[in-house]
Amino acid sequence: AGKTTLISLLSGTLAPTEGEVYFKGQPINAIPAYKRARLGIGRTFQIMRPFPGLSVLDNVAVGALFGRGGGEKKLRVAREKARECLDFVGLGRHIEQRAEELGGPDRKRLELAKALAMQPQVLLCDEVMAGLNLTEIDEVIEVIRKVRSQGISVLVIEHVIKAIKTLSDRIMVLHHGEKIADGAPAEVLANQTVVEAYLGKKRA
Repeated sequence: AGKTTLISLLSGTLAPTEGEVYFKGQPINAIPAYKRARLGIGRTFQIMRPFPGLSVLDNVAVGALFGRGGGEKKLRVAREKARECLDFVGLGRHIEQRAEELGGPDRKRLELAKALAMQPQVLLCDEVMAGLNLTEIDEVIEVIRKVRSQGISVLVIEHVIKAIKTLSDRIMVLHHGEKIADGAPAEVLANQTVVEAYLGKKRA
């Protein structure tokens, strides 16, 4: 549908073929991904790839070292920031574990912690609830709520309707790469074009 493509265009891991991407009123098309991270744009990845051979703590410390404003300058300080982020997402008990040994739900939390360690002003979440059970979804929703309460803007790509209803101030729906709806949650979720695109037309 183009959802991950949108996040990749915003974060700089994909270059647009036309048009402009703006951040805080300034065009950023020519700015590479690592510099966008320093500006305050953080993201998670739908396909989770933790740094192999590193502990959970050091996976997140990498984010702290390369985050907004140039990141932390000292590894000790970066690890302290990483501990805070891991506690925040509920992974504090796993700090010494190798990241590749984590199960699926905990890898989702790790993705969030890595992005948060970069101290973003805008957090782009790419399906961080996919594959989670209802309890795990509620836990991630609560984490994202806490992120919002810190004044961080959050763009969530998600198919879990409960999460969309709970978290969204505004919903934009993409279908085959085109925007088919954009507005308040109640309005968009009741939009017949959206309903038909995702659930199919009613049979006569």
